[in-house]
Amino acid sequence: MKKNLVFYTYPSCTSCRRTKAWLKEHNITFEERHLFRETPNIEELLNLIKLTTEGIDEILATRSQSYRELNIDIESLRVTELLKLMTEEPRLLKRPILTDGEKLIVGFDKGNLKKLENKKLLFNNIG
Repeated sequence: MKKNLVFYTYPSCTSCRRTKAWLKEHNITFEERHLFRETPNIEELLNLIKLTTEGIDEILATRSQSYRELNIDIESLRVTELLKLMTEEPRLLKRPILTDGEKLIVGFDKGNLKKLENKKLLFNNIG
């Protein structure tokens, strides 16, 4: 069964625009979700974290202004508190985020996008 590719994006983000252009150029269909208007809920964030190799750090934008303005020790928060904070303040999430429910790509990463394209070609040739 074909998985939907979900693309969490923010239109003024350069990496998001580059990723979207790459996906369109390679005819990869996706469901676009505006990261700040359609913020992932706690369950969706947990599912994203399960796909990471580095845990929350892989999707948490620690260099963002929003993160710096928090002025709190993230390490002192429980996971549930941090997830709630990320749903309330989506600027804490790195972007873009792409997932098909099995794989996760964070940021504009041509290498991983190419793997996504190869996977699409494989499934199109099988089906």
